[in-house]
Amino acid sequence: MRVAVVGGGPGGLYAAALLARQGHHVEVWERGAPEDTFGFGVVLSDETLGGIERADTVVHAALGAEFVRWDDVEVVHRGRLLTSGGHGFAALGRRRLLEILHERCAGLGVRLRFRTPAPDVDELARTHDLVVAADGVHSTTRENGAAHFRPTVTEGRCRYIWLAADFAFEAFRFEIAETAHGVMQLHAYPYSDDSSTVIVEMREEVWRAAGFDLCDEQESASRCAKIFSEALRGRPLRGNRSAWTRFRTVENARWSHGNVVLLGDAAHTAHFSIGSGTKLAVEDALALAEALAAVPGEEAGAAVAGAAGPAPDGVPAAGVARALAAYEAARRPAVASTQRAAAASMRWFEEIQGYVGQPARQFAFNLLTRSRRVTHENLRLRDARFTRAVEEEFGCPTGEVGEVSAAGEAGAGGAAGTPPMFTPFTLRGLTLRNRVVVAPMDMYSARDGVPGDFHLVHLGERALGGAGLVMTEMVCVSAEGRITPGCTGLWTSEQTAAWKRIVDFVHTSAPGTALGVQLGHSGRKGSTRVMWEGMDEPLPEGNWPLVAASALPYRPGVSAVPRALDAADLAVLRSDFAAAAVRAAECGFDLLELHCAHGYLLSGFLSPLTNHRDDAYGGPLENRLRFPLEVFDAVRAVWPGDRPMTVRISATDWAPGGTTPDEAERIAAAFAAHGADAVDVSTGQVVSDETPEYGRSYQTPYADRIRNALGVPVIAVGAISSWDDVNSLLLAGRADLCAVGRPHLYDPHWTLHAAADQGYEGPGAPWPAPYRAGSRKPPTGKG
Repeated sequence: MRVAVVGGGPGGLYAAALLARQGHHVEVWERGAPEDTFGFGVVLSDETLGGIERADTVVHAALGAEFVRWDDVEVVHRGRLLTSGGHGFAALGRRRLLEILHERCAGLGVRLRFRTPAPDVDELARTHDLVVAADGVHSTTRENGAAHFRPTVTEGRCRYIWLAADFAFEAFRFEIAETAHGVMQLHAYPYSDDSSTVIVEMREEVWRAAGFDLCDEQESASRCAKIFSEALRGRPLRGNRSAWTRFRTVENARWSHGNVVLLGDAAHTAHFSIGSGTKLAVEDALALAEALAAVPGEEAGAAVAGAAGPAPDGVPAAGVARALAAYEAARRPAVASTQRAAAASMRWFEEIQGYVGQPARQFAFNLLTRSRRVTHENLRLRDARFTRAVEEEFGCPTGEVGEVSAAGEAGAGGAAGTPPMFTPFTLRGLTLRNRVVVAPMDMYSARDGVPGDFHLVHLGERALGGAGLVMTEMVCVSAEGRITPGCTGLWTSEQTAAWKRIVDFVHTSAPGTALGVQLGHSGRKGSTRVMWEGMDEPLPEGNWPLVAASALPYRPGVSAVPRALDAADLAVLRSDFAAAAVRAAECGFDLLELHCAHGYLLSGFLSPLTNHRDDAYGGPLENRLRFPLEVFDAVRAVWPGDRPMTVRISATDWAPGGTTPDEAERIAAAFAAHGADAVDVSTGQVVSDETPEYGRSYQTPYADRIRNALGVPVIAVGAISSWDDVNSLLLAGRADLCAVGRPHLYDPHWTLHAAADQGYEGPGAPWPAPYRAGSRKPPTGKG
């Protein structure tokens, strides 16, 4: 095939080399000179290097001769140096990497055109079988083909600049400077025996307040060197066409169109704080070459006037089309995973002001696990000594404690002790034996609001399963407040008696387990079928009237239009909630949670998307908060003073114009000021056209922000599925309790099994006496 590569960065050059090795005729267009490059050093993982070794031993050997390797990460927090080992990095100079790839391409017959802008992509597509667009984050190819690729480009909230120091750091170093203008951070790593990459980053408002917006490259380098003079040992910094910029996250709905395919930053970007830009581009090249190698030769292209090219009608060869589809299918999952991790890392640094007050070791652990790729267990395997020191600072019993090193780096030795998830936590007069919460999950299995044997078994089984706190589903405060006919309630004496039976069973048969009740009202999301018969679908018959903050249906054209509540209605609802709370206290529940999330009645007042009122309960956030706070106060007034009360909120609506993270912080602060003992931080389900960013622990950053900004205890929830995630979130100070839902449906004894998996036998997870014989994992058959 004839292959055109647009862009002479590492991804484009490596793709050119791999395709030339397959026998294709490859040309590269690069508008810059051979020695031109931005930035300084490049970090590659062992995984990427393994792929390079399998694909091209010549390039692998050349890289291996150049790499600088190290294992440690250093974190400097308020003058204190902490070191974590066992990480494994390899880096080299970006310019040297390009030289290696230039040499390899030339040796394979690739035609390299430097200082030459590429022809129009449509022309290249007509004269070549394949066009590889590796033209970077500002890709002209992508922008000209935007109708086909459908790109989305979003900018971060920080400014950063790439600089270099003429000495080698001994480790990957993160350092924080708390200046009069705000927090600034340094990311630095060696890339040769005498040189290091240094990135300085800060929030946009800090950057402007410090006057960096008025500085040229030389002045920026000089000022950064003074701010981080201790880390740099008084040495200067230098630039390389360095400019302050905001990170651009690039995503594309499609990576190819016809015989044109995007690669590297043209297709996707990942924040530099996880060091993945060059890694992703190189792995793209490997995957593209592998996909093309799988195409039979006769399908790769059709002969056209002396060169292999596409068919005269412009339709690409079927084999190439299949190869490009295979390339995208192979790479998308890995890229999406990396972008999620990079987004989490980027947000962490954007919100770093909220973390600097943490204890030093917790801050370091938080930083190391910020992307959620490195976890508590993973870090324990890399550096058990450092991890035990963090656990000790957190309050985990760690057995015999050894001496802290004189340098103050990593810390305590001794026997393994209590995992963070099995440490106690106190809310008001209630001490939970561990940090695991069985999340509220609607079962839709009640009759006339009365919980029956199903609920006794369901909640009783999970109480026996070891969690510190088991929450009921949303218990409705009136018949009209139900979501479905199968929802439970607390508006009659029969319902009260049924709930008391369940509470008594838990307290008697699972002593030490707390049982919490969640009170709520469905609002505009009521009168629907049970979930497995059609979630959010209106009942075919037997409907009841809906009420809400405003007369807006949940699903326009499908859901019934609710009646907007008037002053008399609000008074009745406050009484309904208070009466239900009195009954809940009579049942003996240990904790009460007010449901102000997920688009139900109280949530509908909080969100600007669902509250269009023009009275004292609508408009600015202070007004939208008014009724939920009135209900909270009414419930708190009748709920026993020694029992805690929490509130669940949706911290974002996942929709334009909805609740913002800043507003969520203010909502949490308002409830805390009114006496909420903790905030259960969920997201979404407020509007039907939401677009959530699903992923592992995807909602926890919102809990994290509220906890560290306000100092309010939080319950984190949302795709927390492993005990390792729970330990990581707690130890990093991102949550105080973790609500785990679906895993408890899969395994009612999830918490006890988590203890067994970690070899923990202690008061945080006691096995019920009848189950103790099963406290050790059964042996499996021999393979």
